[in-house]
Amino acid sequence: MHDIRWIRDNPEAFDRGMDARGQSVRAADLAAMHEARLAVQQELQTKQAERNSTAKLIGKAKGSGDEAEARRLMQATADLKADVQRLEDEDRDREAALNDALAGLPNIPMDDVPVGADEDANVLVRQNGTPPDFDFDAKEHFEIGEALGMMDFDAAAKMSGARFVVMRGQLARLERALANFFIDTQTEEFGYTEINPPFLVRDEAVFGTGQLPKFSEDLFHTDDGFWLIPTAEVPLTNLVREQIVEAADLPHRVTALTPCFRSEAGSAGRDTRGMIRQHQFTKVEMVCITTEDQSEAELERMTGCAEKLLQKLGLAYQVMLLSSGDMGAGARKTYDLEVWLPGQNRYREISSCSNCWDFQARRMNARYRPEGEKKTRFVHTLNGSGLAVGRALIAVLENYQRADGTVRVPDVLLPYMGGVEIIGAA
Repeated sequence: MHDIRWIRDNPEAFDRGMDARGQSVRAADLAAMHEARLAVQQELQTKQAERNSTAKLIGKAKGSGDEAEARRLMQATADLKADVQRLEDEDRDREAALNDALAGLPNIPMDDVPVGADEDANVLVRQNGTPPDFDFDAKEHFEIGEALGMMDFDAAAKMSGARFVVMRGQLARLERALANFFIDTQTEEFGYTEINPPFLVRDEAVFGTGQLPKFSEDLFHTDDGFWLIPTAEVPLTNLVREQIVEAADLPHRVTALTPCFRSEAGSAGRDTRGMIRQHQFTKVEMVCITTEDQSEAELERMTGCAEKLLQKLGLAYQVMLLSSGDMGAGARKTYDLEVWLPGQNRYREISSCSNCWDFQARRMNARYRPEGEKKTRFVHTLNGSGLAVGRALIAVLENYQRADGTVRVPDVLLPYMGGVEIIGAA
């Protein structure tokens, strides 16, 4: 959510930001809407003052015995009351129209974000690790899983349709091992506090993190008014909704292991085979609530936490700085971590870490009180995947596959696998 006063004070910066986002709205258009509302408010205040002063004269007229004047003043008061009601209604309508216009706009990219329409404008920041060099033709994850008899898309389709999977036996355990490894590392090594949040939330929660109103088609909605969370970012960020926290208590770093639900609207024909793009998947999410002066450092820290998980798994990856047209609407700056998948012979996204600045906080009215100051400020919010469990499973299967169709378990996961070192071994 944008601050209309900032827009009016910085029209050129706002217009540049919207241009970078591919948006045609201009600061002048929003300023005109705001100015029209201010005019209504000014007229409303004038009418309210006239109504109050006129009402006081009624008693004086009656006290002096001037009934005609009293009746005239009473009629004038009634007319002014009607004017006040009309102007209050108009003020509410103009406020709603302005807020709707602001709520539908994306965040303004930071100055170092590359300007571009899509992923083609993303910038490589760094690469880490060396992709494996197999002496056999690498298979994709679904080929490996189906050949092992542990990944069943047909059974899932019969009960749920496309973009679901049933996993069995050692493969199901391997996914659980990854999830537990991620959440344990986040809490024990990286200092995040584990949260077990609701998986169903109300309109206000998804509005607060920016999925509503523009991206409702990406979500699943229940008949009784709940939304299934697309990521734990939604409930974790809303933990500070309508609160004022002390600056000394920040940053708040929280994490959660949850199922995530996405409709994958607009992805028809993309990644139809396998587990890359599913309606239901498991993810460990990182969220940080912090102050303005800490938020840029927190983005680097959060991205580093996600990188360390890939390093511990021994997976090659690269870090991409997303362009203005490729990052999410609520972000000002986003790093994507892309892991090497030998079966596809390419890097694919496994984590996205974003700094939203005060964009979400304005929608949630989440503030902090700087030390020694009476006036509050909006918090800064950050979120990142640490990591997407299903995509990590894909990466492990493809990078640790062996010529005989089995899969070696990464060393860091062995404590979670109950003695299993090779998936599919006889």
